[in-house]
Amino acid sequence: MPDTDPTQPDDPEPETVVDRLRSHVSENRGGMFYDLVFALVWVTSVSLLYNGLFTDAPQWVLYMFMLAGIPAYYGFFLSLSMAKEQA
Repeated sequence: MPDTDPTQPDDPEPETVVDRLRSHVSENRGGMFYDLVFALVWVTSVSLLYNGLFTDAPQWVLYMFMLAGIPAYYGFFLSLSMAKEQA
């Protein structure tokens, strides 16, 4: 007869998708908020530039501005972390 602990269930209740989503959001709340703010500011800025300053530019210019947000994102947060380490 194997030793079993009666207080521990043999088959724990499986974690639901909602539980996993809730734990993921609670663990990454600050980072997700900063990512959202950066994306909103970047897209708004690019849209204002494209629709205001570059009104005669072709559509691919807008796409290039949007793609430039990827290195801008990593550059911004890398420089931010470096600045925090120096302070």
